[in-house]
Amino acid sequence: MVAERFISSKLKFQGNIAAVAIAVSFFIIIVAVAVSQGFRHAVREGVSAIAGDVRISPYVQREQGEPTSMARELPSRDQILTLPGVKGIEPLAIRPGIVKNGDVVHGVIVKGMPGDDRPSLAVSIPSRLSEITGLGVGDDLTTYFIGEKVRVRKFKIAAIHRDLVELDDNLLVYARLDDIQRLNGWDEDMVSCLDVRISDRADPVEMEGLISTVILNSTAPEEENLYVSSARRNYPQIFDWLSLLDFNVVIILILMTVVAAFNMISGLLIMLLRNIPTIGSLKTMGMRDGAIGRIFIRIGARAVLKGMLIGNALALLFCLIQDKTHLLKLDPANYFVSYVPVHVSPTWIIIADAAAFAGILALLWLPSFVISSIDPAKTVKAD
Repeated sequence: MVAERFISSKLKFQGNIAAVAIAVSFFIIIVAVAVSQGFRHAVREGVSAIAGDVRISPYVQREQGEPTSMARELPSRDQILTLPGVKGIEPLAIRPGIVKNGDVVHGVIVKGMPGDDRPSLAVSIPSRLSEITGLGVGDDLTTYFIGEKVRVRKFKIAAIHRDLVELDDNLLVYARLDDIQRLNGWDEDMVSCLDVRISDRADPVEMEGLISTVILNSTAPEEENLYVSSARRNYPQIFDWLSLLDFNVVIILILMTVVAAFNMISGLLIMLLRNIPTIGSLKTMGMRDGAIGRIFIRIGARAVLKGMLIGNALALLFCLIQDKTHLLKLDPANYFVSYVPVHVSPTWIIIADAAAFAGILALLWLPSFVISSIDPAKTVKAD
């Protein structure tokens, strides 16, 4: 092993084109993984803002557009919070409305959330609504709410946020929970629904089943006529699209690994042909074919590692620039988001690097078969 390490340190890999191809391959692999995770992170966060990770809502809907309420504190709350994967429960008051500014009329969903330190009737509107209505920070947002009676509220725009996901034309306006409770004629113990926040690793459908079981087994009257739904069940087409995207990333990983491996194989073959006299001399001194092959595998591994580090560095730099500037744009009608999202997950990057590195090294054993065909008598004589 010491001899192999010493000899491999004296020989240099001369396949510059192969080294560049490796760096490009790893760059594409890491960017593909980051974009895939970015889409998953952005879409899940955006869908959760609209429909919650897992939502507990009342079955019965009142007529004439009047909102339906439920108890803010459920008797089974503590039991739900103890379920693995549950991070918290957030009470919400939600009311659809119509925004009017001049001749512009547009539907919105006003979402009252707790823990908001904005003044009363101050709201945050999405940037798309700001573009449609021409309203900005400091302007009044006149909103009409249809029910048994038409109610009008004049909100003050305190902030403009960007929706991560654009699913429909009902734009999400964030308001204070108590403002929407007063609008609906409720006291502080009544809400529209409860959003159960779950961890990123938890399966929404599985959590929906666990929470549904808790609700169904409860005998408390407050928990009658409640149902549980997950974002995955409410928007299956989006999560199916994400699964297809993950499959495409796997294909890219395999293709880039094969491309990098065959470039390395060609580079090692050229190196083997240039070092036939050296190989013959090593065989003459009694070194076995396997040991000689490991020498060249070590050289190839160093080249792959160098290309991997360069490719990773360039990919992370690209992800940082894209995350800060949103330079690459997308059509939200087709991709649900208006820019290419990136999310750098160290775990997934390490897995992708390790899988590609192992695959390339496995294929690098192919050139070693050339070593067994080299006759030391002929190579030494020719030398």
